[in-house]
Amino acid sequence: MMIGTQPLLELKGVNKSFGPVHVLRGVDLSVYAGQVTALVGDNGAGKSTLIKGIAGIHSFDSGEYLFEGKPVSISEPKQANALGIEVVYQDLALCDNLDVVHNMFLGREESKGIVLDEITMERRATETLASLSVRTLKSIRQQVSSLSGGQRQTVAIARAVLWNSKLVILDEPTAALGVAQTEQVLNLVRRLADSGLGVVLISHNMNDVLQVADNIACLYLGQLAAQIPASDVGHGQIVELITMGRSGDIGLNPEVLAAGGHA
Repeated sequence: MMIGTQPLLELKGVNKSFGPVHVLRGVDLSVYAGQVTALVGDNGAGKSTLIKGIAGIHSFDSGEYLFEGKPVSISEPKQANALGIEVVYQDLALCDNLDVVHNMFLGREESKGIVLDEITMERRATETLASLSVRTLKSIRQQVSSLSGGQRQTVAIARAVLWNSKLVILDEPTAALGVAQTEQVLNLVRRLADSGLGVVLISHNMNDVLQVADNIACLYLGQLAAQIPASDVGHGQIVELITMGRSGDIGLNPEVLAAGGHA
């Protein structure tokens, strides 16, 4: 699959336990620049733990973590950010009482001496939104409390892209959105990848996944059942991989499944 290109992010055989609970078991994952990799799995499959391991919130217990082909050790979010990894969590972490510009620079404000450099922040925010072809915001000085769900998601994604990101992870970005807003956000997700970023999309919505993903990584009980090009699978096969760990000749070995998913 995708021969000749080096993954931007590559995990090899990563494991993570919390006490006696083995949450991730020998997971391999490859994420490529310029592509959307969908990460799918049932509740409890290990998606959140995997993402938090990539983001440095949890350290993996074992396995290899490679970024741009080099082994890295990530034990805190600042280290992941320094590599160019940004995560947009489901709660978005936006401040309703601040405007779009101040939300995009939250915690990383530009200043001249002791005064905020509003002109530089406004310029960079405008350039970033323009580069993503965002046209749904009336003003970058409007308060976030006045924005729709889709606009909020757009601001959170634009904030992630502002910091010279190379990999953006999106946690259920369309979960609370209507049809039109979902379409806007999915178009933005596609544009991120088309601009050369690696994108990991976590979603329960298989229609969204099939619309924008280049490849799909299916987790089943903490193991990677398969990572396959999106063009090679249909809705039903993805559901089988998520719920049973196997679909036809794709997925975990029958012996592993017969042993209750334990290799």
